[in-house]
Amino acid sequence: MHTRHSKNSRHPRVMLIFSMAVFGTLGVFTRNIQVSSGELALYRAILAAGLILVYLLVTRQPVPFSSIKKEIPLLLASGVAMGINWILLFEAYRYTTISVATLSYYFAPVIVTAVCPFLFHERLTKKQLFCFIMSTLGLFMIIGAGYGAGEGKDLPGQETAILSYIDPLTAALVSVTLLGERMTPLQVMGGAFILGFTLWNEKE
Repeated sequence: MHTRHSKNSRHPRVMLIFSMAVFGTLGVFTRNIQVSSGELALYRAILAAGLILVYLLVTRQPVPFSSIKKEIPLLLASGVAMGINWILLFEAYRYTTISVATLSYYFAPVIVTAVCPFLFHERLTKKQLFCFIMSTLGLFMIIGAGYGAGEGKDLPGQETAILSYIDPLTAALVSVTLLGERMTPLQVMGGAFILGFTLWNEKE
């Protein structure tokens, strides 16, 4: 049983590792595409929608419009929020190093943890509060250092969270090795704080 589960999860694991590594190189392409961040986000959304449509046609999966009809306003709102998120990320790539922008981008789960008690009346545990404080400290360490800036599911949830951190690690390696962007020891420590404590917060 364990062997069968291991074989079944190997393919999605490889696909997730590959997709996260590819996403980690996003900043390099963004720097070399001469369009505005808004246009880039729009083209990305159109391309994604087209690929999803092709996938649905090839696999002959119908779009469940009847079941999502009531959710359309929320879906549209989340799409707008995601578009704004992409625009801000692309702008960050232009105004700071790729590694700093990507590590700061991974502060998002910490923000969600912080606002959940106010929006959904969820109780914030001592562990979550500690992770929020330490991740916030890591963000300040990255931004406050200021050096090198301005130069431009077939897997368990916890395993998915861990593998998703290949993205910022790839981005940091690309930033330092290919583009020659520098990170101070304080920024490296700040990045470790954000990734480490965010990951710990996601683990049960």
